[in-house]
Amino acid sequence: MSPQEARKRAAENFKSGMNCTQSVVSVFAEQLGYSPAEIGSLVQPFGGGMCRMREVCGTVSGMLFCLGLYNSQKAKSEGLKINGFGGDKKQKDETYAKGQKLAAEFRKANGSIVCRELLGLSPKQVDVAVSEARTEEYYKKRPCAELCGLAAEIFQRFLDNEL
Repeated sequence: MSPQEARKRAAENFKSGMNCTQSVVSVFAEQLGYSPAEIGSLVQPFGGGMCRMREVCGTVSGMLFCLGLYNSQKAKSEGLKINGFGGDKKQKDETYAKGQKLAAEFRKANGSIVCRELLGLSPKQVDVAVSEARTEEYYKKRPCAELCGLAAEIFQRFLDNEL
């Protein structure tokens, strides 16, 4: 898939009701060998900057989750033992470097990777656990669909360079 198609799909996913993390991850789940429905459930808590706490943007969390899926799929395809619980320092360090590069590209385009900052919210605003209704007004005041698209485009470019 092209980076532009990944961007379009992620933005459409958000506009269909998925949260920001799900919107990005669902673009890549099947390509990386996973069920979108199953993965969508796993990443749901990362939406809204971690359960609507407005911390790390869910789109960035989505890219990093996809990086983990990619690493796992790559290890399987190469017949390597999957050990994500510590044992391989080299692999962990490579993952951190790649993840930082992905986040840096997103930050360069947006000035931040923090949900609250990207939405222009006050640092003292109380976090509310209940999500807002998805209305036209909701989409007009939020850059989230565009941010989902950008994160998916960045990750697709990463895949294009890795594969």
